[in-house]
Amino acid sequence: MAYDPKDFRASWHNYYARAQYFITLKKSAMCPAFGSLAGSTAIEPGMRGSSYIQASEVGKAVKEALRQYTAKYPMIELGQYALMPDHLHCIFHVKESLPFHFGSTIRDFKFMVRNHSGLNHVFEDGFNDQIIGPQRDLDTVYRYVRSNAYRLAIRREHPEYFQRVNRITVCGTEFAAYGNLQLLDNPFKDQVVVHRSDTLQVYEQHRKRWLYTAANGGVLVSPFISPGERAVRDAATDMGGRVIVLRLNGFPERFKPSGVEFDLCTQGRLLLMTPWQDLDRKVTLTRADAMVLNTLSQQIAACR
Repeated sequence: MAYDPKDFRASWHNYYARAQYFITLKKSAMCPAFGSLAGSTAIEPGMRGSSYIQASEVGKAVKEALRQYTAKYPMIELGQYALMPDHLHCIFHVKESLPFHFGSTIRDFKFMVRNHSGLNHVFEDGFNDQIIGPQRDLDTVYRYVRSNAYRLAIRREHPEYFQRVNRITVCGTEFAAYGNLQLLDNPFKDQVVVHRSDTLQVYEQHRKRWLYTAANGGVLVSPFISPGERAVRDAATDMGGRVIVLRLNGFPERFKPSGVEFDLCTQGRLLLMTPWQDLDRKVTLTRADAMVLNTLSQQIAACR
């Protein structure tokens, strides 16, 4: 399902005010890759010789446009960026109130890239933004950006890391997991939980926030038990979002996801997790089980 990124701007946020943003711009399918992997995964990310992206000619144009952008907009500081073969991540600090919408500066940046590269279609339409508020650990976001090339290299060198793990500890709890473990590293995880006492108005407020997270590169975490939670999951994955699903049952020896879950796994957009070590476990959900899964999904969403 196609969607307009403008539909998922944070309606509660003032895009003219001082703020910190995590911005993602995706490469157009008509544009050559921004670069290729180089360096070594044996060296810690951020250190000399570690994995990085060797910029192509169009990638060099993107980097030059970033320099021009920060010179043109001195009130916007570029904290960190990661040029990847098919996208660009940037952390921007808006240091003072803007006389124009922040999004207009991103459109201007795209125009600069077009001028430097000589290509009309470098990025997809729109952009993804995450507002880095006081509830976010800025250091975690910086580490995420710095290690982008490293994570790509690991995925290519070790595809087995993104299949099945019978025991992994997350925030002090042991899980079995199947899917893309790197979703746990995403600093923009948000728990999806719908309470029986939630009014329709409360649900719609939360739903808007959850879909904003999904549409802008974050990860939704939940057992997705109630109809309202499943509706959020379906809407999020339809728009290309990523989810961590807490399961009641285990992963038998020959377990393979099927249907929609199979498609999400092949795209790296799904991680299935269960806290029960009996991998052949297959039981009927109880209220107590649901409460355990919701508590764990809250912990995983908050874990940095």
